[in-house]
Amino acid sequence: MECHVKANSDKCNCTYEPCSRKGKCCECLFYHWGNRELPACFFPADVERSYNRSLRRFIEVYSK
Repeated sequence: MECHVKANSDKCNCTYEPCSRKGKCCECLFYHWGNRELPACFFPADVERSYNRSLRRFIEVYSK
């Protein structure tokens, strides 16, 4: 499968600037899942900026 890094990067809401995985969604997902987290794109902007991307935070945000 071809990766569309430029198109993905344009849509990426991650505010962590030195991230080497921007636009590389598969790498990003595997990285965060390995840390029991979810990528920035799973969170609204205000929550993403907190860098708390834990599963617990995801459930808190979307169980309201």
